Amino acid sequence: MAGLVTVFGGSGFVGRHLVRALAQRGWRVRVAVRRPDLAGHLQPLGGVGQIHPVQANIRNRASVERAIAGADAVINLVGILSESGRNTFAAVQAAGARTVAEAVAKAGIANLVHLSSISAGAGATSDYAASKAYGEKAVLQAVPGAVILRASLIFGPEDNFFNRFAGLTRVLPVIPLVGGGNTRFQPVYVGDVAAALVAALEGKARAGATYELGGPGVASFRTLMEYILKVTGRTRAPVSLPFWLASLQASVLQVLPKPLLTVDQVELLKSDSVVSAAAEGEGRTLQGLGITPTAYQSIVPGYLYRFRERGQFEPTHSA
Repeated sequence: MAGLVTVFGGSGFVGRHLVRALAQRGWRVRVAVRRPDLAGHLQPLGGVGQIHPVQANIRNRASVERAIAGADAVINLVGILSESGRNTFAAVQAAGARTVAEAVAKAGIANLVHLSSISAGAGATSDYAASKAYGEKAVLQAVPGAVILRASLIFGPEDNFFNRFAGLTRVLPVIPLVGGGNTRFQPVYVGDVAAALVAALEGKARAGATYELGGPGVASFRTLMEYILKVTGRTRAPVSLPFWLASLQASVLQVLPKPLLTVDQVELLKSDSVVSAAAEGEGRTLQGLGITPTAYQSIVPGYLYRFRERGQFEPTHSA
């Protein structure tokens, strides 16, 4: 039965799809964000008064406790791709996750769903992945019945992967392939991730379990870059960058206000982001939650056409 759910990070990429899905299921949604005044785009996703943005910062325990007061359930989506100022991996994805979980436990709320990353698995070597792993551990320590959802590369109209690299094809004469482009991903549609979050919230996932979310196919970084070129109708030569050289370049690029690449992201690319055999075997996947994964080939062309030379009217071969 739907009630009141507080969603931390609900104004972001995954958040807007989740908020819409929750509203459609009849939930009242309290969206906890740092800047509620910038979350107005969420209001039309539900009925009048159904979606309510409130101020909260997961680095501030008091604001977190206020945001979950009276809620029946909590979802934490907060994550960052690179560090900036006080928003470090340790502060946001490790300590922040712990703060939310401890506040949930203190409030006596049993229903907590936490979005993480497949990269947080055993042997995480990047700071991003290590902080995700720490956050997962802290969540389950505070709320043993919480459900963890680890996602592979998430795609959708507002994503930071296909859009970013399609944009780079406009200005770069070549396509750099970090580590030779051999890193494997299992791209998962943001709509499927939202559906999985709702399913976990509504009791369709095993309490205390960690699910791994991936799409119907595995593709290398090189394959995904070639696909972007095909969809956008551009010709760019692939150039392999050994990890050491990519790290050297990233050490310069990461000082930009919006870094194109960081040293930690290079480290992250040394590990594949695919659903494990254990998760597959135990049904801790999208299919295990009753969701049929959506292929990126059926969604991505619909929002990458704007990167073609003549936009949607550019003649191109079927993607």
